[in-house]
Amino acid sequence: MAQNGSADASINASSSSLPTVVGINYGNSYASIAVVSKEGLADCIANEDGERQIASAISFHGEETYIGAGAKHQLVKNAENTIIGFRNLLGRKFSEIPKDRPLVSAPVIQHPENQDEPAYKVTILQPAPKPLPTPSVTSSANTPLASKLGTPRSEPTQVERYLTVSEVNTIFIKSLIQSAEDFLGKKVEGVVIAVPSWFEEVQREALIKAAEDAGVKVLQLIDDIAAAALQSITTPASSDVKEDRTQLVIDLGSSSLSLAILSIRQGLIYPLASSSDPAIGADLIDDKLIKFFAKDFTKKTKIPLSLPVTTSSSAADKRAEAKLRLAIEHTKRTISASPGAATCSVESLKDGYDLSGTINRMRFDMEAREVYTKIAESAKNLVADAGLDLYDIDEIVYAGGTGCLPGLDQTVLDVGFNETVITPFSTGAAVGGGASDPTTILAKGAVVQAKLLAEIAGDQDLLPAFETATDHTKVKATSRTLGLIFPEEATEESSLGGQWIPVILKETALPARRICAFDVDLGKNNSGKVGFEVWEVKESIKVELVKGPPPEGGDEDEEEEPEENEEKEKLIEKDGAALTSIIVPINNGKKEKGRWKTKVSVQLVADEGGKVEITAWEVDGGEKVHKIIQT
Repeated sequence: MAQNGSADASINASSSSLPTVVGINYGNSYASIAVVSKEGLADCIANEDGERQIASAISFHGEETYIGAGAKHQLVKNAENTIIGFRNLLGRKFSEIPKDRPLVSAPVIQHPENQDEPAYKVTILQPAPKPLPTPSVTSSANTPLASKLGTPRSEPTQVERYLTVSEVNTIFIKSLIQSAEDFLGKKVEGVVIAVPSWFEEVQREALIKAAEDAGVKVLQLIDDIAAAALQSITTPASSDVKEDRTQLVIDLGSSSLSLAILSIRQGLIYPLASSSDPAIGADLIDDKLIKFFAKDFTKKTKIPLSLPVTTSSSAADKRAEAKLRLAIEHTKRTISASPGAATCSVESLKDGYDLSGTINRMRFDMEAREVYTKIAESAKNLVADAGLDLYDIDEIVYAGGTGCLPGLDQTVLDVGFNETVITPFSTGAAVGGGASDPTTILAKGAVVQAKLLAEIAGDQDLLPAFETATDHTKVKATSRTLGLIFPEEATEESSLGGQWIPVILKETALPARRICAFDVDLGKNNSGKVGFEVWEVKESIKVELVKGPPPEGGDEDEEEEPEENEEKEKLIEKDGAALTSIIVPINNGKKEKGRWKTKVSVQLVADEGGKVEITAWEVDGGEKVHKIIQT
């Protein structure tokens, strides 16, 4: 993963001498732009229409070109000149595009001049060329004829224009860059774009070409998963989030689901497992809501309305779906932000009849339950495939607007995650532009990467570490945890005969170095030394079935057995390997309340070859003890 590098807790604000860079989350349905604020933080900005979530849509109407929400509104009466869903077609051939999918926008056709290249045909008004100067011809009345007839009037002409998929993407990216330049007041010199991890190389190359045709240099294409993780580690959403943690990223786009499990150790990101499923997307939730409100409309008006549309649907039904999809976006945002009911109102949905409906969060979640469950099961399966337990996950991060839905978060948690797991909902960052806001996290992560690339632009030694598929990113990781055991009575955390202190956790990318310091109680008699062992151990999850409280309101004559619930606890297994023992001489112990105490520091350095260097010393100028072992 190209982002295997630590980053500061915030972006360094002293960036006046650096190139102007931005980050773009380039979604198939929505895009967003992030810049570096004056305070040095990643900030998601709005375009000239006030949109932070900019619809990936372009529409041509007369001499005007609409982009964003204005273009989506054109789907109702100008669908044949409105283009959506163009990102996913980048790098595709016309023969590779499914032809049986019903569309409510301009259809994809084969370019008449370029074989097997997908394109769109739109009708635009082209301004007429300026008229040539009229020769001065004099009439019999000695008055110029041109003055009598007037200047010939130039009218725009209606023409058909063919746009390739690449050209459409270029137009859209150029509008995003223009919005960033208008906000910043200066030219954008570089961009990092977040794209799905399942994007193929040919699609990535096509996107870079489209962006460069828009006049901007692409510093890097970063995977959505990496962008989300990078933003989450540079600006932690909560003080409860541990610096060393295992993170599950759920990226739900309109047309696909991407998942990843990441080991985050001291700001270093190491991927453990990932998956993607093109059969699960946020569009499925929209389809179910459309069907729900279409039934409600038919029930109230007795007018048949079958949605979502099929290839044989009427033009009236296609217009109705376009209107309803626009209204449902507002409904979803309301459900995300409020526990109450949300309205869905459409004027003249069909045959002049209006739709005015409501849906509460419970009913909304019932409609979306099937999609929620598929996402939760996919996450559960990925954790199992990674050889982990759900209890091992410390944090869940969502990306995409659907990640703001509380019902999705609750369904995911219900499959068995640790009750202490951190999510954007537990920290209150699921909405409102926080560090882990699913709607902005990808663009912010992209601009964090852009800032880092701009800072190291002149360092040829560091640059390869930010490239994909290089030796710098193909690293090994620890399979077990390295730690220390100080001899004393066994504790709950350790059954190894002493106090267990983990130092280098499992799944830490190598090489790794950790330094820790401990207050050591030497007892009433100072022996002049303190000893400990270095162990490599395997962690496991202990599962116990615990009977819950008896059910309330049951029949007194029938005693119902209380339900059994699983309780999990992390344990250190006894089959760990003792690597070595260390004796540290103590020369500067201090006596406090009848007991001798001191402070000891220990450094562990592990490399990719299995070599571990241990250095230990008394903090107040003590002698250093050094050992090298091979695991």
